[in-house]
Amino acid sequence: MHGLDRAIAIMWDRYHEPLSLEAMADSAFLSRFHFSRLFRSRTGTSPGRFLAAIRIFKAKHLLLETEMSVTDIAYAVGYNSPGAFISRFTRSVGISPARYRWLAAHGIPQLFHTRTVGPHRRATIGGRIVLPPVDVPVKVYVGVFDSPIVQGLPTSCDILEASGEYLLRDVPEGEWYLRAAAIDPDDITTRPSMRRPVAVGSHGAFTVAAGADLTIDLELQPPGVFDLPILVALPELDSNTHGSRRRHSSARLERYSARAL
Repeated sequence: MHGLDRAIAIMWDRYHEPLSLEAMADSAFLSRFHFSRLFRSRTGTSPGRFLAAIRIFKAKHLLLETEMSVTDIAYAVGYNSPGAFISRFTRSVGISPARYRWLAAHGIPQLFHTRTVGPHRRATIGGRIVLPPVDVPVKVYVGVFDSPIVQGLPTSCDILEASGEYLLRDVPEGEWYLRAAAIDPDDITTRPSMRRPVAVGSHGAFTVAAGADLTIDLELQPPGVFDLPILVALPELDSNTHGSRRRHSSARLERYSARAL
């Protein structure tokens, strides 16, 4: 096992512990500086953010598969403060832990809404998604994010059920990251918190100007050790059947109710 592989394995195994940058670097037999630089070059993010992503991923599993309280889950995944955990979870997933658990149990009546296009939200991104050979039906989630980590709610999202053309409208000016993940729908409906993508793809960072029409093709590959957990709520909470294709081009994920549960 190579140094970075070993460090990531330790993150997955000991995410509930207060792992320091020095401990992670030591596991890879590298200095902290060299470890951080090499880690970011391979994963697109820092060791600390990668570890935080694993903790939130594990928290989602506990929220869906256990009756543990949010406070107990916070401590179980390595947080010393439930408040800090709730804030991080909400930023990463797009909804609070309690809301996430409730929506998973009760379903979402409407995942998307179409927004009125404003003067600064006119860019369009489109292209072709190419899947590797897969032996299961899939849903492919394509979205643009403001971070290399697939977290929160995408600015624009599309859903496909096979290789094909996607279209993202109303993307604001700025620097963005394009991410795609193919999910086995059976995983969505049976064991959502254990869902792992069968294929992933990415492009970024890239700059979007108002009124631009960008073409970006993505060829998805099976996920590897350096791919971060997917933190966006949609795949786990999307309980729609996959019998018919439903496109949601030029739509943004609906901001869920702010009502606390």
